[in-house]
Amino acid sequence: MATVITPDRPPADAPRPGLDSAVAAHLLETHGRNVLPTVTGPGFGRQFVSQVVHFFALVLWAAAVLAWIGGMPTLAVAIVVVVLVNAAFSFLQEVRAERATRALAELLPATARVVRSGRRLTVPAVELVPGDVLLIAEGDHVSADADVVEDHELRVDVSLLTGESEPVPVGTRLLAGTFAVSGSAVGVVVQTGGDTRLGSLSQITGDVHRRPAPLRIELDRAVRLIAAVAVVSGVVFFVVSLALGMPANHGFLFGVGVIVALVPEGLLPTLTLSLAMSASRMARRGALVRHLEAVETLGATTVICTDKTGTLTANQMTAAAVAAFGHSYDVTGAGYDASTGGIQLAGLPLGELALDELRPLLEAAALCGDARIEGEVGREHVIGDPSEAALLVLAQKGGVEHDDAARRAPRVAGFPFTSDRRRMTTVHRRPDGQVAILVKGSPESVVARCRGLDQSRALADADGLAHAGFRVLALASRTSPELPVDADDAERDLELLGLIGLRDPIRPEVPEAVARCRQAGVRIVMITGDHPATAAAIARLSGIGDAVVLLGDELPEDDAALAALLTGPGAVVARAAPEQKLRIARALQSAGDVVAMTGDGVNDAPALRQADIGIAMGIAGTDVARAAADIVLLDDSFAHIVEAIEEGRAAFDNIRRFLTYHLTDNVSELAPFVVWALSGGSFPLVLSVLQILALDIGTDLLPAVALGGEAPERGVMDRAPRPHGTPVLDRGVLGRAFGFLGPVEAMLSLSLVPIGAAVLLGWGPGDALPDSGHDLAILSTLVFASIVAMQMANAFSCRSLHDSVFTIGWGTNRLLAGAVAVELVLLVASVHVPWLSNVLGQTALGVQGWLLVLPMPFALLALEETRKALTGRRLRSRAAAPAAF
Repeated sequence: MATVITPDRPPADAPRPGLDSAVAAHLLETHGRNVLPTVTGPGFGRQFVSQVVHFFALVLWAAAVLAWIGGMPTLAVAIVVVVLVNAAFSFLQEVRAERATRALAELLPATARVVRSGRRLTVPAVELVPGDVLLIAEGDHVSADADVVEDHELRVDVSLLTGESEPVPVGTRLLAGTFAVSGSAVGVVVQTGGDTRLGSLSQITGDVHRRPAPLRIELDRAVRLIAAVAVVSGVVFFVVSLALGMPANHGFLFGVGVIVALVPEGLLPTLTLSLAMSASRMARRGALVRHLEAVETLGATTVICTDKTGTLTANQMTAAAVAAFGHSYDVTGAGYDASTGGIQLAGLPLGELALDELRPLLEAAALCGDARIEGEVGREHVIGDPSEAALLVLAQKGGVEHDDAARRAPRVAGFPFTSDRRRMTTVHRRPDGQVAILVKGSPESVVARCRGLDQSRALADADGLAHAGFRVLALASRTSPELPVDADDAERDLELLGLIGLRDPIRPEVPEAVARCRQAGVRIVMITGDHPATAAAIARLSGIGDAVVLLGDELPEDDAALAALLTGPGAVVARAAPEQKLRIARALQSAGDVVAMTGDGVNDAPALRQADIGIAMGIAGTDVARAAADIVLLDDSFAHIVEAIEEGRAAFDNIRRFLTYHLTDNVSELAPFVVWALSGGSFPLVLSVLQILALDIGTDLLPAVALGGEAPERGVMDRAPRPHGTPVLDRGVLGRAFGFLGPVEAMLSLSLVPIGAAVLLGWGPGDALPDSGHDLAILSTLVFASIVAMQMANAFSCRSLHDSVFTIGWGTNRLLAGAVAVELVLLVASVHVPWLSNVLGQTALGVQGWLLVLPMPFALLALEETRKALTGRRLRSRAAAPAAF
């Protein structure tokens, strides 16, 4: 960007000529560009590699190598394709989310105004260097840390750094990332880029290492168990095959087949697709998932650490109460759209006469300030102090427009707010030639300058509003025939117009969302940089409750003691610094909590990265916060956090559903090898390794994915979070798959071998079963087809552990119905498409063969429905039994 040179003389507010341009250029080379260190993860190459070298992928790589060594190149290639396709899918999901976050706005402004070589210049903000004279006026973003050398009542919004929502006086130091709300100042740049306070927070964020997701830990544990069982079983069956006289190469192939049968090759893509489907549902509900594993981690969340401004509140200061003329008025509506509310007395809108009585107060609210509101409805943007913008909206709700009032009484003088006076005054020329003096400020400072009123009563009214959670402003006025000579002259003998209570309103969806968190056993900790009284009021209004407010500087040093203070249903920490938020996250994690941390500012980024789930705001959030987060709320709605937790719990349930489905299949795949070995080879080996792979990846994959996309079941938010470390392969999953469904499916499928031999091949009771050729192909096809058919029924049965499929409904998961239909088509194709059936070692079945297969899924379903009925009756009896004492 080219440097823009404005008038060729030093500005009046510049205390020095600034740096020489040549010196500035040299300093830029020395100190580097004024850019923040970025919070970056691994590059695209490393991201993709990570998807193909985690433990389960390594197990599949090993299976592929064994298949290749065993003379099964087709199987080896198929397994490699599974690993690579899954890796590509996971990689593309995360890259897409990363691009979405990078597309959001940059934090620092594009330009800055400086003085160099005695001239006022507008330069790219990235070219600021230490020593630059920086000019800051209302509406400017601060681009670097600077020492203040002139302060003309500058007040800055520091919420991105400290979390404090109210503008504060600038003091002696301007900080990068803050925003000038009112006044002006001149500073000398002392730190740029990564050396600024903003940059140090980015560095803290980069130094934080997040602990592994619970899902990753539990899946690694499950996969190690499965891999160990598979390898041990393969070795055992290899030894058995040698003992039965099988050649070593055939025995090796047999052992590999056992390993492949026990390793659920379809688990990896099923898991990825299931989490992606949950992420897609969350995106439709307003939450962008950057890392797929974060979906399930949400379901284990035990505590949400949330900031206040913009998360629990709308981040739109609103005038909500008025005390004037002995009445208390309510102001409806929130935010900067005046059409959404009005002024009411005792629940009824004010009439014209009542509004006329309030007109002096409303005109003062409109005129005594410098803020303005820009942008279209619903996307308003405040230039200046948000409190003054709220007064503009209040005036509009009472029928007073700023521009009309300013035309009738233009401003001719003014005295800006100062920290010692705590008042602001504007002076206006009325049409009759008189001067209207309007004063706005803290109740104590304004009431003390008023005459003709009960000051103690007025201050008591102000205290009542303050205790209700309002920020209170007092407005007063007087009329004079001449202009005041100074602020003291202007602000005397005032008439109190009224008190106005302002607050950043609670988002309307927050109380219900907080209540749902309580119902789900999820604790809430509010962490804010705001004043303790403000934090306590917001906690009450949002439903967190009358929690004890802790101060950031007074938190105990011991993590265990700190976590103990935060174990109640709700807690509040006010005046919290970034390092303290980080400590809170670590303390809760050390106590066994799974922590979700919400935030939007740069100050939130380290804690977002430390937490098990970092949740950043998409609209109000900074790039640094979004880059550190796992999930971005696209419309900043707190309610989406609860919805995301619901989806996370459903994701964990869905993982258990499709694991049950997969492991059932694995038992029926392993059974032919076990029966063959135990029979000494007299019972034929009726499944090949390629048939097993076709079952795992071909026919079973789509129903498993559909189970992974099951919507949250009713009551999922009525239970407490699952205990930390709960395995996905618990006794319920293993017992149901290995103890009932798997053995039943194996028994039914293998029963077709003698039945098929008798019915289709005419073999008698004393005849040996075929172990090769076309006859074996028929029996193998029967077993394969029956397993697929039973898995179709099993897919519907696995939708619930206890509820009947007839209770759940057959068509409530349309994706599953479609997946089972596709599975049926694939089954028919694998049997009747010649080239495919030849590859799998199968042959076409006639009507008699299909009639043998048809009863199998109904038999499995009937047995499982019986088990559910008996289990449900036992659970109901246990629940109804009197408690033991």
